[in-house]
Amino acid sequence: MDWIELTVLTTTAGSELVSQQLIEAGSAGTMIQDRQDVMDYQNSRPEGRWDILDEKLLENMPTQVQVTGYYPKDFQAADLVEQVRRRMEDLRARTPGMDLGTLEIRTGSLDDEDWAQSWKKDFTPFRLGEHLLVKPTWCQVQAEPEDRVIEIDPGMAFGTGTHETTALCAALMEQSVRPGDRVTDLGTGTGILAMAAALCGAGSVLATDIDPVAVKVAAENIARNHLDGVIRTRQGDLLQAVDQVADVVVANIIADVVCQLAAPVRNYIKPGGYFICSGIARERQEQVRQALEAAGYASIEVREKGEWAAMRAKRSL
Repeated sequence: MDWIELTVLTTTAGSELVSQQLIEAGSAGTMIQDRQDVMDYQNSRPEGRWDILDEKLLENMPTQVQVTGYYPKDFQAADLVEQVRRRMEDLRARTPGMDLGTLEIRTGSLDDEDWAQSWKKDFTPFRLGEHLLVKPTWCQVQAEPEDRVIEIDPGMAFGTGTHETTALCAALMEQSVRPGDRVTDLGTGTGILAMAAALCGAGSVLATDIDPVAVKVAAENIARNHLDGVIRTRQGDLLQAVDQVADVVVANIIADVVCQLAAPVRNYIKPGGYFICSGIARERQEQVRQALEAAGYASIEVREKGEWAAMRAKRSL
């Protein structure tokens, strides 16, 4: 399959918001190229661990932050550009005072092989939560004794784990998943949160996704990490693919879907269990909180990172 590649020029502050808009416009995934990310990873690297910075990496990166979305070729390019242009105008109107950059839109195309290679440009080892260490399959890393390593190859699926919403979910799972727990991951993508749950001690994990490519990639990553004895994958739309009641359900999706799930997902969570949800832009978190409260959750914990929020809601006994 060929893909339409649509890139928006923005800033570090605006990159996640632009990424969300591209996904809501139908992108199968996004890639953010930001020189500041490379410097932040390097500056936060504990001394004596690993050097993730190739000296040529910064030289080859664009001077402006670029957020790229990927759309099937059957999209009408002109209509797509116009839709994204309107979304960018609306985003600027909704965020007065925020520097979003030029929001210039550029288009191109690529095939499946180019897509697969494009993920590898800037994907380097990073931490997810306190003790989860994520590395791509094509590089080596020196882990600390307490680290639990996840090795992934994104392939065509969305979710390398670098997005702030994934980090928020992982931190809440480290806090919530107990040894032997049953966990459900809705919209698993590459399977990274399902694997994080298993490494946090879950006894069994169900990872679902509506996209058959994502399910295939997730299964490959799970097998690569020798977690296929703990994690099973199923294709299906959200709760339609769920056949268990779990101690923890995690959904790193978008605010609108989280609001829709708030009430029905309770039937798939054990009393006293948790619904961990993310993909929530800060400006939408009050709406999500209200939906969770209306659904009758006993307590709601909120965590924020950058322009994003995640919530942990406890099902009442």
